[in-house]
Amino acid sequence: MSPTDELATRLNSVAEHMGATFFGVADLTLPGVHDFMVQRAGEEMLRSYPRAIAVGIALANSIVDQIPRALEQDDAAMAHLNSYHTYDVVVPYLNTIALRLTSMLQAEGYSAMPVPARGTSKAGATKLAGLVSNKLAAHLAGLGWIGKNCLLVTPQAGPRAWWVTVLTSAPLAAGTPMEERCGACHACVDVCPPRALAGRKFVESEPREERLDARRCADFRDQRAEVVGERGCGMCLYICPYGRNSQKPK
Repeated sequence: MSPTDELATRLNSVAEHMGATFFGVADLTLPGVHDFMVQRAGEEMLRSYPRAIAVGIALANSIVDQIPRALEQDDAAMAHLNSYHTYDVVVPYLNTIALRLTSMLQAEGYSAMPVPARGTSKAGATKLAGLVSNKLAAHLAGLGWIGKNCLLVTPQAGPRAWWVTVLTSAPLAAGTPMEERCGACHACVDVCPPRALAGRKFVESEPREERLDARRCADFRDQRAEVVGERGCGMCLYICPYGRNSQKPK
């Protein structure tokens, strides 16, 4: 086993021990990836990182399945439970894992930058976009594909997961991007309350606006905050067959 393979194994083991469900490495030197990242975030320094480690934590199905109740019945308690589970439990866990992996990489002499599991970049603030697309990193790492819901869809848990990224100079072996498997399914498009999804297949060269009206989505979630006290929706996450099928007994 090469030193970088051994390092990747240790990073994976630590992430898993800390609660990660998914772990993969993305090759950011693939054609067009750095250009896409820089254009999206307005940060040229992103070109200095040839790899990205993608880490994900699967959400609790028992909580995700309450999303329709929170939305259709204006159930404030369920809306708060879903928000707390995602933003106060899962997101901090992911950020802690990313910081730990960053420390390990730096100890080996490599540069590394943890990208928050939640947040926007300076250039992305008006676009409602983060410094780096955690979903794109996970897709390039071979952990899933970006579906018509503009979420990362995994075969194991559908879109019912949250992601964090660690950019690094370490020449880790990278995964292969996974082919899209949504097919003719339009469940997320049909169920979207503000009709923010266009139902288009993900194409890296196309701007996100071709697939998602992010402002319409954000405005709807702002309206929900006025009703139930939490800025949420999540119907596109709830309805995906890959996520719902993951609950079937083995």
